[in-house]
Amino acid sequence: MRGPLLFKDIDTAGLTSIATYRQLGGYETLVATLGKTSPDECIEIVKASGLRGRGGAGFPAGMKWGFVPKDSPKPRYLVCNADESEPGTFKDRELMEKNPHLLIEGCALAAYAINAHVGYIYLRGEFEYIQRILDRALAEARAAGFLGRGIAGSGFDVEIHTHLGAGAYICGEETALLSSLEGYRGQPRLKPPFPAVEGLYACPTVVNNVETLMNVPSILRHGAAWYRQWGTEKSPGTKIFSVSGPVRRPGNYELPLGTPLSELIEKHCGGMRDGLKVKAVIPGGSSVPLLPASLLDTGLDFESMTAAGTMLGSGGVIVIDDQTCIVDALHNITRFYEHESCGKCTPCREGTYWMVEVFERLEAGRGRAADIDLLNDVSDNILGKSFCALGDAAAMPVMGAIKHFRDEFEYHVTHRRCMVNRRREVLAGVAP
Repeated sequence: MRGPLLFKDIDTAGLTSIATYRQLGGYETLVATLGKTSPDECIEIVKASGLRGRGGAGFPAGMKWGFVPKDSPKPRYLVCNADESEPGTFKDRELMEKNPHLLIEGCALAAYAINAHVGYIYLRGEFEYIQRILDRALAEARAAGFLGRGIAGSGFDVEIHTHLGAGAYICGEETALLSSLEGYRGQPRLKPPFPAVEGLYACPTVVNNVETLMNVPSILRHGAAWYRQWGTEKSPGTKIFSVSGPVRRPGNYELPLGTPLSELIEKHCGGMRDGLKVKAVIPGGSSVPLLPASLLDTGLDFESMTAAGTMLGSGGVIVIDDQTCIVDALHNITRFYEHESCGKCTPCREGTYWMVEVFERLEAGRGRAADIDLLNDVSDNILGKSFCALGDAAAMPVMGAIKHFRDEFEYHVTHRRCMVNRRREVLAGVAP
C-alpha cells in the first residue's frame, strides 16, 4: 500500500480489469448512490468534504459543481482534464494506467451530480497508450451496465468518451482545453462566462482533474467527515506528490495534506543521493516559485505554501541540489514557457521571448548588471496581465528565483559563469 485512498490498491495485479476492480468494491458507490442519493445531496457531500481541485488551482470541487445553473435548458457536460502537461507532474498517468475504472466511476458520479449525460476524458497527445487502456475499461463498464442507458439499474443515462489532444501545454488551461475539444486551436477564452455557465459547445460544463474525480467515489461512499480525517481544516484529504530530482527514491507519494516538505524528501524519498544537499525545491510543478532549503519544513497544503510565497499547484515536487545552477535551471524552465505560449496575448508572447533572450545573455557570459532587474521587470509586466495563467506560470518561477538566489544571478554577471554546476561548465571561455 502506497497511500490510504487512491494508491491503496494501485499495485494490485489485474486492477485495469473490471473483474478485479469490482472484487475490491469497485462500482458499489455508483450503485448505492444513483436513485438513492439526490444530485443536490451529492454536491453538498462533496462541498462538506472540502475536496479541492488537484490540478493546480485548488478550487473547491463541490462549489464548482454548484455553479452549474439548474434552470438552463441546455445540455450539461462533464470534462475530465487528463492533459497533465505540467513539468514535474506524473501522478495522473499512473492513476489512469493502473486504475482506470476508478476514474470512470468518479466521472459517472460527478456527471450524475450535475445532471450531465455526456462526459469526455481529455488526454494530451503523448497519452495515446493511456487512451487505449481507458477505452478498454470504458467498453467493460458499458458491457456491465455502468455506462449507457439506465446505468446501474437506475433511470440515469450517461456516456463517457476519450479525446486525444495534440500535445500542447496550454490545453491544460480549462477553456483552452474546451476549445481543443471542440476542434478549434487550443487557446484560452475570456472569463466570464465561466465554463460552469457556458463551456463546451456554449453549454454548462464542469472541468475537473483526474485526481479530483478519483476522490469522489470514496467521499460519496464514506462521507465528508471520514474524508476530513486526513489533511488540514482548509486543505482536507490526501494529495499525490510527484517527486523528481536527485533523491534516492523519486516517484509518486500519496500523503495527507499538511505533511512537511522535509518529511516527504527525507522519510519517504530516502533523502538526497550521492552526498548532495537540497538547495531549493519547486513544490507544485515548474509554474510555481521555488522554496529555498531554509523553508523545507513548510507544510504541503494550499495555505502553508501560499504563506511561504509559493503554491501547492499540481504537486510536482522538483528537488534542486546544491550542485545545480539556479540560473541554468530557470533558463530551461523559461524556454519551455516561451515555446508553449499560444501567442494570443502580448504580455506572454513577447515577455517570455525577452526573458529567454536575457537568460541566454547571462548564460553566455555576456550578462549586464541591469539584466537581473530587467528580468524582474519583464516578469512583473507579465504577472496578472496575461490572458490566462500561462503567463503567470512563466513569471512566478523567475521572480521567486531572483528573490531567493539573487547572488547566483549577480555571480553570472560579475564572473561570467555559473556559481556552481556539477558539470563545471565554463561560460565565455573563462576558467573557474
